[in-house]
Amino acid sequence: MRSAMIGRAPTILHRMHLAMLICLCLACAQPARAAEWVVAQVAPLSGVLATTGERMVLGVKLHFDAVNAAGGIHGRPIRHVVRDDGYRVDDTIALTRELLEGVKPIALIGYAGTANVTALLGSGLFEKHRTVMVGPYTGGESLRTPYNPYIFHVRASYEDETEHMVKQLTQLGSRRIAVLYQDDGFGRSGLVGVEAALKRRGLEPVATAAYDRVTADVSPAVEVLAAAEPSAIIMIAINRATAEFARQYRGRDGRAQLFNISVVNPQELVRLAGIEGVHGLGISQVVPYPYKGLLPVVREYHAALARFAPPGTEPSYTCFETFLAAKVLTEALRRLGPNAAPRDVEAALEGLGRFDLGGFELEYGPNRRSGSSFVDITVIGRTGQLMR
Repeated sequence: MRSAMIGRAPTILHRMHLAMLICLCLACAQPARAAEWVVAQVAPLSGVLATTGERMVLGVKLHFDAVNAAGGIHGRPIRHVVRDDGYRVDDTIALTRELLEGVKPIALIGYAGTANVTALLGSGLFEKHRTVMVGPYTGGESLRTPYNPYIFHVRASYEDETEHMVKQLTQLGSRRIAVLYQDDGFGRSGLVGVEAALKRRGLEPVATAAYDRVTADVSPAVEVLAAAEPSAIIMIAINRATAEFARQYRGRDGRAQLFNISVVNPQELVRLAGIEGVHGLGISQVVPYPYKGLLPVVREYHAALARFAPPGTEPSYTCFETFLAAKVLTEALRRLGPNAAPRDVEAALEGLGRFDLGGFELEYGPNRRSGSSFVDITVIGRTGQLMR
């Protein structure tokens, strides 16, 4: 079993460094110049998902910085323009509209939130501007079914993740499985995945409980799920809610095995709940282990961290995932000519077929927008290490 120490929470100085990097992206919001590629990202840099949003933006930036340091693509640098939606659906749409009409990006990348991206998909902006998005930070089924041509996924779906967790739990003899879920499209998508995986095995949840996506108040859910006495609880929840649920549930001497899907950051969970609250918590992962350079693409990521990230920045799954998404997009741009337009990117991404990012394979094609079904399981160890 391999492990990597989950680093300390970012210091104030470290967070200032990250904020400065993000502000540089935010400041670059002028219309595109002919000699550059513009890629736009709307991410939650404030609110309940702020620490996740910071890592999402950093992952994209790291790869683009590395590409630019090597001369860009077809001699043109990439300009990464970022806006903060605070995880608010209306802001996601308004800011994207502003970017598409203002800076006119070649593509969108790395948005967060099933509800946010689903609403954006329904806004008509993709069709109007003939643009695509690469690597949204969500595995929601509403973005995959029914099929849409505009969103190219790097990660597995929530159904893939929940199937993997339920399979592992039932193989170990656990049959009393409960679900905590965020009360929105993200949470309900995960709940449906758990219910479907259990049904395939002749089971159903022993209890389910929701919490509000804005307040992240899980206290009522703790009462409901603790009373059900499950052997395992699968959480479809963000960092703050996961940490608070684990802290309160363990404080009541709750003994169920806790699992969450890949959207949480283990470092943040340890910071928020303390190791006693989250020790033993299982987390499904949808990209390879980023803490040790076992794969060429992980070594490439570590090199970019060392060269372009603020001093002391440690690897994370979230940052690595959006690094991979940026790598997918730049590969598509390389296959286009230097004068490509947004309408050309869809065909270039579709034309990637099956390709290797450096030990992690993806596949796109006609009517295929989900590049991977890879799922792994990690566990937070006794001293805060992430084990697999």
